[in-house]
Amino acid sequence: MTLSPSHFSVRLLRPLALVACVTVLTACAGIETSAPTDNLDVHWTSASPENLNPNSDLNPDRNKNAAMVKWLHCAFPGKKSTHYRAVRLDGRDAVLSESDSSASMLRQNLRVEPANLGQLSFSWKVPKMIPGADMTQRDSDDSPVRVVLAFDGDRTKFSAKNAMLSELALALTGEPLPYATLMYVWGSHSAPESVIINTRTDRIRKVVIESGPARLGRWLDYERDVRADYEKAFGEAPGALVGIAIMTDSDNTRQQAKAWYGPLSLVKKPRDVLATSAAPSMTAVSAMSGLDSQVPEFAPPFLQD
Repeated sequence: MTLSPSHFSVRLLRPLALVACVTVLTACAGIETSAPTDNLDVHWTSASPENLNPNSDLNPDRNKNAAMVKWLHCAFPGKKSTHYRAVRLDGRDAVLSESDSSASMLRQNLRVEPANLGQLSFSWKVPKMIPGADMTQRDSDDSPVRVVLAFDGDRTKFSAKNAMLSELALALTGEPLPYATLMYVWGSHSAPESVIINTRTDRIRKVVIESGPARLGRWLDYERDVRADYEKAFGEAPGALVGIAIMTDSDNTRQQAKAWYGPLSLVKKPRDVLATSAAPSMTAVSAMSGLDSQVPEFAPPFLQD
């Protein structure tokens, strides 16, 4: 029997609807932002050379269409939106995220085939922890910073619950649930490099790359092997990367959170190690020029959490 929202009670659907929306990066409805009038000289793409790999296929200097690529603000049903805007901090172009009992993301669609997955470089700066946040607990699952990756795969492997979530996502957004969602996060208590499985669906898994207050208040730069991290988290090889997002949220703890994100850079594997032919061109993930000075509003008819 095909699973559909009609086969489940509203009581069951409500806590799962938001999960479905959060994980559907390729379908989560959003609004293209326009250039802020007070930050026209600040572009997330124009990072300093030491922070953007010149060999990246996402480098706007190599991708002439990068300036035309805009990230989308994705608001969640029944949730206050996090505020995102372009700024310059410590000599770096960045995106400032400010959350006040809120949750929303900036996302970008792309497609990178598994053979081309390489190193993902990104940076962030977090001034303070979120009081009471604990990503191992459903009611306090907040993080000052998240870099979110969505992957394609064989959805016939889904459990009954995940299949229902995918059907729900399809009904609400027009797209099924990604096969898998991998997040890089800053935890409060979990050990660095540990993996946290989402309490509502095991198709969302979080790699803790920072934990606790020891490294607050400074820029931290990372380079992650996407394939290795995926295999560690899910125990299998990844499918195609189909979406990427940043997200700051404090809706569960009802607290405030602030963070800065530097540009993202994805470097594919060298051609001489590709298993097949030359890689296809990739959408420029690092192009987030011109963020809106006001968070756009979006209120789709989703079930509320």
